[in-house]
Amino acid sequence: MCAGEYSNSGNLDNSATPPAFTADLSNQDASGTPPLPDEARFFLALGIGKPALVAAFLKARQHGTTIERELIAEGVLDPHIFYEAMAEFLGLPYLDTINPANVFLTETIDTQLAGGPLLRLSRPSLPAMLVMAPEARHALTLRDRISSSPDMRTGLAVAAPQTIRDAIWQANSHARIEAVSCRLFGDAPAFSARVVVSGWQGYALGAFSVSLPLAVLAWPELALFLMHIGLSMIYLLAIGFRAAALRFGAKEASRLPAVPAAPQDAPLPVYTVLVAAYHEAHMAPQIIAALDRLDWPKSLLDIKIVCEADDRATIAAMREHARSAHYEVVEVPPQGPRTKPKALDYALCGARGDYVVIFDAEDRPHPRQLREAHARFLAGPQTLGCLQAPLTISNAGASRIAALFALEYAGQFRSLLPLLARLGLPMPLGGTSNHFRRAALEAAGAWDPFNVTEDADLGIRLHRMGYRCGVLRLATLEDAPTEWPVWRAQRSRWFKGWLQTMLVHFRAPLRLYAEIGAAGLIALFLTTGGMLFSALAHPLLAVFILRSIWLFASGTWLAVGLAEQVLFGIDIANIIGSYCLFALLGRKPMSAEERAAVGRPWVEIPAYWIMLSVAAWKAMFEVSSNPFLWRKTPHTPSVASSKEAGNLRQQEEIEAKNNGRTDRAQHTNGHSVHIVTHDAAL
Repeated sequence: MCAGEYSNSGNLDNSATPPAFTADLSNQDASGTPPLPDEARFFLALGIGKPALVAAFLKARQHGTTIERELIAEGVLDPHIFYEAMAEFLGLPYLDTINPANVFLTETIDTQLAGGPLLRLSRPSLPAMLVMAPEARHALTLRDRISSSPDMRTGLAVAAPQTIRDAIWQANSHARIEAVSCRLFGDAPAFSARVVVSGWQGYALGAFSVSLPLAVLAWPELALFLMHIGLSMIYLLAIGFRAAALRFGAKEASRLPAVPAAPQDAPLPVYTVLVAAYHEAHMAPQIIAALDRLDWPKSLLDIKIVCEADDRATIAAMREHARSAHYEVVEVPPQGPRTKPKALDYALCGARGDYVVIFDAEDRPHPRQLREAHARFLAGPQTLGCLQAPLTISNAGASRIAALFALEYAGQFRSLLPLLARLGLPMPLGGTSNHFRRAALEAAGAWDPFNVTEDADLGIRLHRMGYRCGVLRLATLEDAPTEWPVWRAQRSRWFKGWLQTMLVHFRAPLRLYAEIGAAGLIALFLTTGGMLFSALAHPLLAVFILRSIWLFASGTWLAVGLAEQVLFGIDIANIIGSYCLFALLGRKPMSAEERAAVGRPWVEIPAYWIMLSVAAWKAMFEVSSNPFLWRKTPHTPSVASSKEAGNLRQQEEIEAKNNGRTDRAQHTNGHSVHIVTHDAAL
């Protein structure tokens, strides 16, 4: 197994035949073949062997699908061959392409993207035509009906489902892109970042930006002293929160049980996977290989690769590698704002799944991640709207920037977020590996096209609407930026989006307080605004420390008073505490291999915080000049070594180790605790 990748942990399609299907096999003929439905003759005539047909029949019963859907999903049957044969059987014309200009548009036409494909065409000087993709089990009934009414043939045609969907995507593209770009702003303008600041916020910011310099000029000592107190208290609060995460967060993550098994009688739903890809042609082999390893029946997968329509290279590469029927390349019209959330909203219009997960083009999700998410959704309440998988950096040894990035991610996804989930507090989501109940996602208005950290914003909005977010155990592997310009561009976009999120959700503070409470307000500030504020204020904290040192060196230390001396002590505690907690919070949940890849980060952490400050101030200037600019982070295929990615053992081995540790914990602590070894595979 290659480092930086997961092993394939199995496939449902190879599982034992459920007892419900045994009866179908009991009444066998002399050859031992189970009885098949009437439409089986149709598939046999197409050259499908009886063993493959029997397997598809059993899978269709198990998954609640059809024989042709299973055969097509497994690549045994070409969909165009099947539907062309179906058209010939029914005596109807077969359409291998459909002119989008002939599609009869209605307000509900996009429902055909998710439902059974059925399309009405309006042809100039010709009767209207209904295009369908009939199922084999209805073929005999449909042929008899057509035979009894020969006039029906003039208004019917057959096409493959993807041909019908392609025509709908193109025909309604203009109306669809307009709708998704304006939907949140039109339905709930208070939640949209389209307006950067509200009226009172603009007035308050303007007054503050004028009054602060005037106060510093008029009363320099008093103004600086009060700023010093405020800054120190906020830093102390943030340190306290991170200390709590260090004490309890990793423990909460370790208590996540092994991947729970879904009830045997619970049918699996269709799962939609959205992958945003922009200028990612070179990433196509890696992401498709990762998606192919997902442990979910192919006939119940709806994978959409979402590309900008003018990014022809990426579209061509994805279509070349994503050839299976459960893949679909969605072309998003190049219309502003050109952001990832707008593209995801556009693709969501055609989602067929009850659950939706987001991946980036560089992601390598654990093969069983969908299984874990589905089982946890079934076990949880309906208010559980989203589950966040941890993101693990697999190239920590590539550069010191990547090492510190890995440290930061480990603290965020394996300590901070598990603690927030356990306490039921607002949780800013990561930009990938978010698993949603589709109903909750749509009820919340989906993603804000104008927010450049749509993930954090959506997590807060879900919480305000009564939904809760949880965390998963099985991780997604990612590669961190290794160079300063790339890292700075990405981080400045994040800071800009966090500022947008804070401005949006604090437009009506009293309403926000009523919806999330005092604890929620504190958590929101510390996890979203606090990260931005600490980065912005870090140089000022350093100035206060240098000022105190200068006073001490100049011999005037005793004259400054007790308050200044206490603040100096708090400053030293703040800055040392910030650095130490940054390192400890990340290192605690890491595996030994990950720690070895990160190395000893103590020397570089102060420089990393200065880098954070530079990116934060860049974001502050950009939010007023170009708030909706989406700075794309370039990616390269993973070349992680074993030292970088850690020992990626198979999940069965990891769970065996965890079970052993759990047994020991039960003997020593008297209660059941599931311990997670934080290999890069977790």
